[in-house]
Amino acid sequence: MAEDLTIITSTDKKEQYISLIPQIEALLYGETDLIANLANITAALKEQFKWFWVGFYLVKNNELVLGPFQGPVACTRIGKGKGVCGSSWEQAKTLIVPDVDAFPGHIACASASRSEIVLPLFRNNEVVGVLDVDSEHLAHFDETDAHFLEQIITLINLNE
Repeated sequence: MAEDLTIITSTDKKEQYISLIPQIEALLYGETDLIANLANITAALKEQFKWFWVGFYLVKNNELVLGPFQGPVACTRIGKGKGVCGSSWEQAKTLIVPDVDAFPGHIACASASRSEIVLPLFRNNEVVGVLDVDSEHLAHFDETDAHFLEQIITLINLNE
């Protein structure tokens, strides 16, 4: 069943996340399809934060393959250790990049992207995908984003 989101217009992103997380939980409740859930998460994040690009890449045959996303067309496949997404996968950690042009080996899927945060998705202590978020503004993401986005990705049932 589709739900309407309540979008918070506060300039405090912590308040926005606190309002959004229970809504994402409601969207995921009872739905077992991974792709459907990833699609709803990307839509909810894009609606709330108006980010330039938000989406998932999933590990398939030892590369990241584009999954559900919101924003302009994107790179379809990314190798391990390549760009911010591939580096997050390889290092198995969240990466916050204030200026993508300063990131060695950055893959420019869209020239308007200026900063990025990428979070690994784990199943059985193995990275099985990443959540990638891009902004057209420099230094847009911080530890607050990392904290709350990490909470959101723990809501995903990756055992499907």
